[in-house]
Order: sequence, then C-alpha cells, then structure tokens
Amino acid sequence: MESTRPTTEGSGFDAGVRGVVQPAGKMDGGGTLRLVRTDDFDSLDPGNTYYAYTWNFLRLIGRTLVTFDTAPGKAGQHLVPDLAESLGEPSEGGRVWTYRLRPGLRYEDGSPVTSRDVKYAIARSNYGTDVLGAGPTYFRHLLGTDYGGPWREPDVDGPVTLETPDDRTLVFRLEKPFAGMDLLATMPSTTPVPRRLDTGAEYRLRPVATGPYRVVSYTRGELAVLEPNPHWDPATDPVRGQRARRIEVHLGKDPHEVDRMLLAGEAHIDLAGFGVQPSTQERILADPALRTDADNPLTGFTWIYCLSSRIAPFDNVHARRAVQFATDKAAMQAAYGGSVGGDIATTILPPTIDGYQDFDRYPVGSDGTGDLDAARAELVAAGMPDGFRTKIAARKDRLKEYRAAEALAAGLARVGIEAEVLDFPSGDYFDIYGGCPAYLREHGIGIIMFGWGADFPDGYGFLQQIVDGRAIKERGNQNMGELDDPEINGLLDRGATSGDPAERAEIWHRIDRLTMEHAVIVPYLYPRSLLYRHPDARNVYVTGSFGMYDYVALGAS
Repeated sequence: MESTRPTTEGSGFDAGVRGVVQPAGKMDGGGTLRLVRTDDFDSLDPGNTYYAYTWNFLRLIGRTLVTFDTAPGKAGQHLVPDLAESLGEPSEGGRVWTYRLRPGLRYEDGSPVTSRDVKYAIARSNYGTDVLGAGPTYFRHLLGTDYGGPWREPDVDGPVTLETPDDRTLVFRLEKPFAGMDLLATMPSTTPVPRRLDTGAEYRLRPVATGPYRVVSYTRGELAVLEPNPHWDPATDPVRGQRARRIEVHLGKDPHEVDRMLLAGEAHIDLAGFGVQPSTQERILADPALRTDADNPLTGFTWIYCLSSRIAPFDNVHARRAVQFATDKAAMQAAYGGSVGGDIATTILPPTIDGYQDFDRYPVGSDGTGDLDAARAELVAAGMPDGFRTKIAARKDRLKEYRAAEALAAGLARVGIEAEVLDFPSGDYFDIYGGCPAYLREHGIGIIMFGWGADFPDGYGFLQQIVDGRAIKERGNQNMGELDDPEINGLLDRGATSGDPAERAEIWHRIDRLTMEHAVIVPYLYPRSLLYRHPDARNVYVTGSFGMYDYVALGAS
C-alpha cells in the first residue's frame, strides 16, 4: 500500500517542494519519460557508482534491502523495507543485524533472487576494488576480515562475517556496533547481483534488473533506454510503480542544449538535478508561464573544493589557510546564478543535516569576496609571501562548477596564487582523475572541485567518506584532502555506535570544526537548484533523501 502523502494538483512555483505535482497512480504507465544529461552516468553498476543522481536513478532498475519512502520533502527520508520484509533486526547491542528477504523476488529473466546474491553484491563492491573502485566501502570497514574480493579469491564465498544461513536470510556480524545499519542498507551496493551474470567492469553496461524497469539498450555517452521489467511484482514492492511505458536518458548534451530541450518539451527532467544554467534561470524567473513549472529547493549538498595535504605546497597548513581566506565566495556564488543558486557556505555540514551549527573559521568579509590581508599573513607564515602556483581540477560539462573554478582562480590571483583550471569529464572524474590520488600527484593538481551530499541522511553518511583517513582509496577516492586525523577517526567511530541523536549531532559538529582547522576542505555554497519540470511530467516532487526530483516516482503523459 502506498503511503498517504500531501499532493498538489496542477503546478506552480515550488509546488514540487511543497507536494506532488500532477499525481499519478502507481501503475499509470502512459507515455515515454525523457531525461537528459550533459555527460554520462558514472556507472550503472550499483556497486561501482558514487553520483547522487545515479543512485536515485538506479532505484528504477534495482532494489535494495531498505529504501526511502516515495514522498516529498523530509518525509522522503523515511526508511521503508524494500527487498527485506522488515527493517533490520539488531542483536548483541547492535553488533549483529539480520535481514530476511521477501518471498517471490525475481530478476528480469524470471530467476529467483537469493540472499547469496545480495552477499555477492556487497562482496564485489566493498572488497573487489581491484576491479570496481568508484563506490563507498562502508560494509568493508564494518565487516572487517582479510577477504580479498571475488576476483582475487574466486573460490571463497565472500566475507565470513556476512552469513546466509538460507536463501532468504542475511546476518551481518560487525566488528563494532553500528546504529545506522538500516541507512547503509539503502545503498546501491545491496542491490542483488547474480554471480553467473556478473561481467566485472563491464557490468555497468547491462545491470540485471530487480526493479520495475530493465535496461534494453545503453550506448555510453549517447542514450540509455529502459522498458518495463516483466518479472517485477508490484505486490512485493512498497514504493515503486510503472508510471511510464518507456524511459529514455539522452546523454552527452551541452549544458545549454539540455536547457533548450527542457523548454522545448524534448525532455521532461534534467537527470543531474543541479538546475538550469544562469541565463536560462534568469529567463524562467522573469517569465510567469515558465516560472510556474520550476522549483528552487535547498539540495542538502555542500559545494566544496579540496586541498590535497600531500601535494606541495598544500602539505603546509598555512598555504591551505591562505587559500581559505583568499576565496571569493561571492564570485563563486555568482557562477551558480546568485542567491537563487545557493547560500554562501562556511561549514562542511549543510543546514539539512543534524549536527549542523553555524560557525565561520575563515571569514571572507561581509561581502563574501575574501580577506586578503589574512590570506597574505598566512602566506608569510607558510614561507611563501609572494604566493605559489597550483592547478585546479573541475568538470567542464558541469558549466557552473567550471565557472566557479575560474572565479576561484581569479580570487586567488589577488594574493599571488596562480591556479590553472583544468577540465575533466564528469563520467570518469572520481574513478580516473579527481578521485585518483596518484593522478593528482603526478600532475601537481592541488585543488579539486566537487560537491558533496550525504550517502544517507545522517552526519556519519555525510562526513565519513570525505574525512576518515581509513576511507582513502587509490581510485574513487572522496577524501581528496587525504586527511587522516586519529581524533576525527575516533569521533566517527563513537558517533557510529551512539544511539543518542543529540550526542551524535554534537559529534558531527565537532568533526566539522576539527576538519576546518586542518583547512583541507573549503565549503563555498549550500546549493539551491532551479529545477524545471516540463508540464507533461507526472508525479513530480523533490525528495529529502536526494535533494532532487524522485526519479522512481516520475511518469509522463
């Protein structure tokens, strides 16, 4: 049964933030839903992806142990059992968690889904980083063991601390208690993968469906097409429906072409969920007819850039602090369209996450343009009074990010810091370039642009991958500052085991402050997206679990 949710008939500015625009029934599969994207997916492999929009989209294809409810706003963070019959059953003080699969679950070819398939999926994504390197590895951290992964140890049945006593039961035996296990169980890596159909790195081209849609064709950088999965049973699925008879994702489009397609009705939704370009934003806000089909939510992300503490001159904390003070956050905000594009940020945690407290370790003036005197004092302390040279990595197909990088470089130049902006494709950004420490060191790239949102809506889910020294990876790395502070690592462990929300929130705030002391992360914007939904789109709303439209709920007339 679907939950009772607020609805908004018709449309209107921010109607998708307040409720559901043009509601549609769970099985009202009428037309073709057309999505559009500037680049490609990072990966359609649920065990090898780290973009929020991909995680959101993959819920159409694959099901996870637990998922988020299909509801607008904060209600979209409510946890619902998905493949599992119920939320996890903790025992031994939260060190052991048990999930039991629903009966009757099947893949797109009609074969049954088993607990061993979920175990294999977790094993390949968390331990098979020699082949898959882009996704998070929380389960590896919590389950422990010296298991080498399915490709290094093909004859071993996964980590011994994840048990499958029968075809429907999984038992997680953690090294330490973890209070947020159900949040981890929402992650794409719990999407079952049948070992017999796993193609390793190529699985991203043809993941096997357990959700309402299956991939019928996918040409990288051009087009992905989904059609209904004949073996998906809506009676077993508490949240999903089939509100379109076909889903097309048009890939590799210029940012301004994406906007043109949306306004012309050639696409319904921009898949990336970052909003239209500044020139289109101005046009929409000035035109009442267009404005009625737009939403401007706070996304739950923080736009940040990292300073690698292991690449000179950023191995010197004063060099990092000089950059903090010299950052022209107002100019970077302008690259996103001004206040409609977001609010200037001073903390790593965004206002939507418990643990956020307003503070400003590196004030950049009331106008947000920088404190150049403080920056010059830090350069003197670093022994580089005349400044230095470095390079900035940014994704050019994300035009607003790239222009923010250019604004950053211009701001730093005022104190003698010369920063060359390099452009990279977003599809391989974390796997090959910005998320590869060896590549950054080889090319002397000290500044890495990216945005960050919680892997799950909790301070641990926001902070762990970007500040925990044990999370640093050779590929798909998110701790780009390469921060490894024992105090921060210990606080993360403490927060993970605490069942007291107030204590957890205070720990997350403490980590935020400690990380800012290290100055390896520069937050500059709490982004808002001006999202445009074409009037032919149905069942549209912004979900609090992803801070963008809920793709699993969308339909088309």
